[in-house]
Amino acid sequence: MDFNDIIGHEDTIDNLKKTIEKGHISHSYLFEGEESIGKRKVALAFAKTLLCRSEGVEPCNRCNSCLKFDNFNHPDFTLIEPEKELIEKKKIDKLLSNINIAPLESKRKVIIIDDSHYMRLETQNALLKTLEEPPHYINIILITSNSNNIIPTILSRCEIVNFYPVQKNKIEELLVGKYGKTREEANFIAHFTKGSLGKSIIYSKSPYFFKLRDETLDIIDQILRGDEFNIFVSMDFFNNNKDNYEDILDILLYWFRDLILYKKIGSSELLINQDKTTLLSNQSFLKEDRINDIIEKIMETRENINRNVNYQLAIETMLLNMQEV
Repeated sequence: MDFNDIIGHEDTIDNLKKTIEKGHISHSYLFEGEESIGKRKVALAFAKTLLCRSEGVEPCNRCNSCLKFDNFNHPDFTLIEPEKELIEKKKIDKLLSNINIAPLESKRKVIIIDDSHYMRLETQNALLKTLEEPPHYINIILITSNSNNIIPTILSRCEIVNFYPVQKNKIEELLVGKYGKTREEANFIAHFTKGSLGKSIIYSKSPYFFKLRDETLDIIDQILRGDEFNIFVSMDFFNNNKDNYEDILDILLYWFRDLILYKKIGSSELLINQDKTTLLSNQSFLKEDRINDIIEKIMETRENINRNVNYQLAIETMLLNMQEV
């Protein structure tokens, strides 16, 4: 595992390498970006490089340090992860109790705290004391997809490294070449996940994702054609997939976005659902104003569910509005 195994984030990796080359390595970093975008992989490659005995801008992958790191048994490396969306204070307390012990095999001790926004306030305050006056050999990397949950005093003591979505064409190439997706499937996944490589791989490996999309679009097609009874019959589908409601609503949003594009340009080049042009054509009888109203209702439904409005009522209302608008 090193920088060469990472897809995307070239500028970020180049900047990290330059800090190593110039000797400007910070004692504390905050890697911030959307979930499953590649922050953890970059953090691990960076940590491995900092511990490598070759002291270059990339790990040598041959020294004992690199080999131990790959097996997650390096004595100078610590990875802290949340359990059930919580990083317990006792984990941080244990870390801090040993932080003044010098490195055993390397010149540094590297600590990664993944999903660091799951530390409670008292836990963050405990960590803050070390960030204010860290031993010279310490490098701490906090990883987060929600820096709003991290106290400002910690943020002010970290060098912020922002991560951005991976280019969609790179995700497509990976999904086609490594995971056997068709070009159309890979295009849909790359757009659907908004450039999140980790999520793209998960959806690509899922035997249910495209089945979920097909069933969702089939139900909506029947509803748009005026089958009112089907709204209540289809609630079995929505109830059975309650845990996936975010995915279902995103499928619908991308679908109606494509429908507007299809009506305007009549081409599949810019579509996300490139493999569904026949169905898009069959639904092109819908007027643009009606499609925009449907998109509004879908977004409103998401907000209502997130505000703990009754799930079944929210979905039924959305489907009835789709039929009526």
